[in-house]
Amino acid sequence: SYFVPRYPALVAMAHQRESGCLPCTNCFVTVPQDKWYAVERFGRFSHMLKPGLAFAGPDCCSCCITFRSITSRVEQNNVVVQTKTKDNVFVTAKVAVQQSVVPESVVDAMYRLADVNAQIDSYVSDVVRSAVPSMTLDEAFERKDDISMSVQRKLASEMQAFGFEIQKALVTELVPNAEVVQSMNEINKQKRLRDAAIMAAEAEKVKVVKAAEASADAAQLQGEGIARQRRAIIDGLRDSITHGTDQTLSTEKVSELLLVTQYFETLRDIAASSKAQTVFLPHSAGAVADVASQVRN
Repeated sequence: SYFVPRYPALVAMAHQRESGCLPCTNCFVTVPQDKWYAVERFGRFSHMLKPGLAFAGPDCCSCCITFRSITSRVEQNNVVVQTKTKDNVFVTAKVAVQQSVVPESVVDAMYRLADVNAQIDSYVSDVVRSAVPSMTLDEAFERKDDISMSVQRKLASEMQAFGFEIQKALVTELVPNAEVVQSMNEINKQKRLRDAAIMAAEAEKVKVVKAAEASADAAQLQGEGIARQRRAIIDGLRDSITHGTDQTLSTEKVSELLLVTQYFETLRDIAASSKAQTVFLPHSAGAVADVASQVRN
């Protein structure tokens, strides 16, 4: 009495079945390796079919059995979240979530969630917008692994009830605002220019110090050489004057002899230069009479 007014076609097929006019057929289906099939009878879940050749059950009217499939592969969702850091810099975080269906919970994964990707997006956005605002921009770049672990823990605990296992949650990219990126690049550029200027100044300082040390060493060696030269000259003159006698030269005589020697060396150096344009003369007022006296003597 219930089916007759509502489903006359089904009642007619039932009478045909009883009379032998509508035979009941067995339904076999081939399930791909990376799929699970859910068998539904008149829209209601019946049982699951694993990969391979599977028996779905008898189909009396060739329309009572339908199938719904879900993949067994690891799928990846790319979630883009925009948030703000502790130092008020807007960044865009790109998170890659890799999830798969738990074999023991295929029914939950297939029927409990209407949109798995949207659910994962919501959880990822919630975690990222809770974690990043407590960090500065530099800390966010340094602690990307911490953000990834927070997202993975949150998704693993929440999605397990829906039959999904979270393999990995990776923060693949943190992109600050374009103006901030330009400012950061300019800061790094100026810092490196400053470091380069400091290094150039240090190199110039080293060159000057080394040149001064070399000049000092050269002057010291030159002075030691001149001192040895004059000592040898004095010893030679003394020996030539006192040779064969018992006389000795006093200190004043030695000094006078040294001055005379230097005087003639100076004259020799001036005469030896082809571009010499200077002659040194006594500059005192009595120098004329002194020169006349020397010429006369």
